[in-house]
Formats: sequence, C-alpha cells, structure tokens
Amino acid sequence: MLLPSGWLLRHSVVMWLLFHSLVLMTLCFHHAATSCSKSCYCSDSEGSFGGKTMRCSNLHLTEIPQDIPNDTRRLYLDYNLLTSIPANAFHDLPLLAELDLSHNELALLEPGAFRGLAVSLQFLDLSSNQLTTLDPDAFEGVTARSNLTGNPWHCDCRLQTALPRLDLEPVSLTGIICQTSEPSDSGAQGVPFLLAKDLDLCVVLKKTTDVAMLVTMFGWFTMVISYLVYYVRHNQEDARRHLEYLKSLPSRQGKSEESSTISTVV
Repeated sequence: MLLPSGWLLRHSVVMWLLFHSLVLMTLCFHHAATSCSKSCYCSDSEGSFGGKTMRCSNLHLTEIPQDIPNDTRRLYLDYNLLTSIPANAFHDLPLLAELDLSHNELALLEPGAFRGLAVSLQFLDLSSNQLTTLDPDAFEGVTARSNLTGNPWHCDCRLQTALPRLDLEPVSLTGIICQTSEPSDSGAQGVPFLLAKDLDLCVVLKKTTDVAMLVTMFGWFTMVISYLVYYVRHNQEDARRHLEYLKSLPSRQGKSEESSTISTVV
C-alpha cells in the first residue's frame, strides 16, 4: 500500500526541522564552550598544540571567571583583586598549561584549588600575592614549574613540607623570604627559606609528638601497674580467706571425733 504523498511531505519537513534544530544546538553549545570570557581578550595559542590564550589582566576581577573556554591553554589573571582560589576553579580546563595569578591579593588556596591540572599544567605563577603558607591539598599532584616570590611567607613545618612537592623556578630559591617563622627563634626570619642551612622547622613538632608518645606510654604503664597491684591484692585476700578456711577444718574434725567418743562411752 502506497503512502499518501502529503504525509511523506509533512514527515520530511518535520525531520528536516528536527535535524536543523539539532545542528543549531550543537553550534550553540560549541560556541558557548569555546567563546572568550566577557571583558577578556582571547587569541589562538601559538604552536602545534592549538587552544586559546586568554588574557584577563588588570580588570579588577574579584573572582575567577566562570565562562573560561575549555580549550584554553594559557590563562592570564594577573594584576587583579583575587583574594582566594576556590576548589575546582580550573577543573574544566583539561588543556591548561600556563596559569598566571601574580600580582593579586591571594591569601588562601582552598583544598582542590588546582584539581584536574596535574597532567596539563606546566607553569604556575603565584608571585606578588599575600600568601603566608601553602596547603598541599590545594595542588593534588600538580608539579608545575612555579614562581612563589614576593609573598609574606610564614615559615613553619607545614610550608617546609609543601615546598618540595613543587618544581620551583630558580628565582624562588632566593625570593621566598620568611617574614615570620615558627618557632620564632629558629633564625629563619629575613633569610631565603630554601637556602637556609640546617634549618628544620619540624623539630618542634617532632619533639611535641615525642612528648605526647611518652605521656601516652606512661599512662598505659600506670594503668597496667595499677591493674597488677589490684590483681595481687585481690588474690591475696582470697588466699587469706581460703587459708583461714583450711585452718578451721581440723578443729571441726577434732570436735566431731570427741563427740563420737563420748557417745560410745555412754
């Protein structure tokens, strides 16, 4: 049975409209994912890797833009007013190789701030900010070449543990200066942190840990001794009672024999 030509025509028009809508939606999504963020300037990155270079320098930004193209390879956010980097701030940028956050007011890198960049990120600039310490959980495997100069560092065991995880630029060897330190009498203040010889800021933490272990061991030892003393005393009391009971047995047996003799005589 042949279908009416009118039905075929209507069906073809509907299918064409659906296909056209699908193409438009795909183009819109692609444009949204690759278009440049508002107020920023984008250009194609040089080299064979492609991607975009996005410049958002000196725009008085107070937070990371939310519409960064996901094919961005170089991102410049320097000379802004950023105070913190939240978790997953760059999670949707799998190609990001260079990130410039210098000359901001950054004082906090939240755990997971650079999540997703462990493979792609090659250079990270955090110079000239307000960072006093580093949280290792902010980097999550990122080992990019880093510039950390020009920050008011508070040198302590936490910072000493975090720095070796990064591939620091040579300038950072002399540019990481301790403004304060813990302990304060460590001699780290005012000197390049990474060039200070025989500087161990974790020694106080180690001593504190050792003291805590000694206190814990002494507490357990005291509990064991107390239990042993109680156990011995308790058993001594039981032994004394048992001994008195045993001593009383012959006496009762003698009285019983004497009574039996008297009964026989009678």
